[in-house]
Amino acid sequence: MPGIDECLLEAMRLPGARGAALVDWTSGLALGTVGEFPGGDHEAAAAEAAEVARLTAEQRAFAPDDRGEGEAAADPPVEDLIISNRDSYHVLRFVPTSFDSSVFLHVWLGRSDGNLALARIRLGEMAGRLVLG
Repeated sequence: MPGIDECLLEAMRLPGARGAALVDWTSGLALGTVGEFPGGDHEAAAAEAAEVARLTAEQRAFAPDDRGEGEAAADPPVEDLIISNRDSYHVLRFVPTSFDSSVFLHVWLGRSDGNLALARIRLGEMAGRLVLG
């Protein structure tokens, strides 16, 4: 079972990967980073991605239909977010944990050589195997 560093290095092997991070969406802190990010600042990118993740995860409109009202869930209510612009994709994959965690994997992919479908599949696999703590 891979830890943070191994998981991020595996994410960088995705076609078109420019950067990868594991981010706590409650605090906005990067728990680990590799590669580059827009603006060259890993911490700023982590904080900005955490804001988007937090806003999405806290909205009831995005929660699964099968969750009862007031029912707490072990898994995050959202699996992943995809943000696209003219030259890249940002994929944020929420990581389910056995404890009350609020972390996600953030991968920045070049649009010309990235494979969005493959990235979603592999990030899901990585999130399932990631060992935190």
